[in-house]
Amino acid sequence: MTTTDLAQFGHREREMAQELLNQWNKGNLPKDFDDDEVNIMMNDQSGNVFLTNSDYQVAMMNGDDLEMFYSCSECGNEGFKEDFDEETECEGCLEIINGD
Repeated sequence: MTTTDLAQFGHREREMAQELLNQWNKGNLPKDFDDDEVNIMMNDQSGNVFLTNSDYQVAMMNGDDLEMFYSCSECGNEGFKEDFDEETECEGCLEIINGD
């Protein structure tokens, strides 16, 4: 489902990888993203290209910005912080929203 093999990336996905590297070179990694053992990865189901690290954190482009992409370990909800519903009762989602 995911790969780091750039030979499997299409033209679009290689351009997305290039933008991730450009943002990193500009110092725009999200402040909470640990830069230990960083890899460029592609989800071959969605076509999403992102950075991931040894802590399984994910940084992905959200429009023009490189942002953290979260997955709730309790309910499975995924997205950028803005995608999480502040009215939720899921403790995992609330931790993501509140940055805990």
